[in-house]
Amino acid sequence: MASILPASSRSMRRDKNAYNGKRFVHVKNPYLDAMEEDILYHLDLGTKTHNLPAMFGDVKFVCVGGSAKRMKAFALFMHKELGLEGGGEDIEDICAGTDRYCMFKTGPVLSISHGMGIPSISIMLHELIKLLHHARCCDVTIIRIGTSGGIGIAPGSVVITDTAVDSFFKPQFEQVILDNVVTRNTELDKELTEELFTCSKEIPNFPTLIGHTMCTYDFYEGQGRLDGALCTFSREKKLDYLKRAYKAGVRNIEMESTVFAAMCGLCGLKAAVVCVTLLDRLDSDQINLSHDVLVEYQQRPQLLIAKFIRKQLGLRDQMS
Repeated sequence: MASILPASSRSMRRDKNAYNGKRFVHVKNPYLDAMEEDILYHLDLGTKTHNLPAMFGDVKFVCVGGSAKRMKAFALFMHKELGLEGGGEDIEDICAGTDRYCMFKTGPVLSISHGMGIPSISIMLHELIKLLHHARCCDVTIIRIGTSGGIGIAPGSVVITDTAVDSFFKPQFEQVILDNVVTRNTELDKELTEELFTCSKEIPNFPTLIGHTMCTYDFYEGQGRLDGALCTFSREKKLDYLKRAYKAGVRNIEMESTVFAAMCGLCGLKAAVVCVTLLDRLDSDQINLSHDVLVEYQQRPQLLIAKFIRKQLGLRDQMS
């Protein structure tokens, strides 16, 4: 049995006019209010053990990415970009009590790792969204930054996702709940997408485009790679599939965007996905970049998001 939640459903719409013009983070769970305590186990936080409004109430921007190391580097980068006191050397991992995720706060910016794949980011998002709700945060923008495989575009290109699609190129995320398949919308905030694209034009030598991002459940077979431990298809089948994806508007492939778009949309979060491509999958299955080039490519989404956040906060552009 399948349950379809179309884009026009009232429950799918972002409530932009709630609470006298402030866009608060919503949870869609009637049981939470009745809980004496909410333990955010995988973040090592809780409503009784921590004063969440005091710790996180001023958060306006949340940036999430797969790698713990890169998200710490992003937090240090934002510390400098925001002109905060000190060199950031003493920045602490708020989730140090767990080895699942890391979290760093620099002014109004929260930087969190989510691991790899839909299950990992889904767990983090459930607890992050509850955290923002308990902290009474409002007007929050959340952006996933990361790396991806490109389709028909040059390595190093930055893709700003307009819609996340599944392996059938459909704009949906299928979630199995009990013994029911629920389908959720995966469109991202169009206004935010355009704002980010406008920012990208102000950075020299910064190839950027808006396109669909395909989200898969696997890095190897699920993405049509010929170099995994298992492969049951031909090179011709692989290329035919990727070319059909390109024709459908897909410009890059990763493993988190559909659930990210679906959950953020349901909970009233203005969301975007910004990923750099490390290779063109029509040419190769393996990343073959020098260390310096790889690091430079990985930093491109960070540069764009930093520029965007500075503009939103009315700070002088560091790059001008």
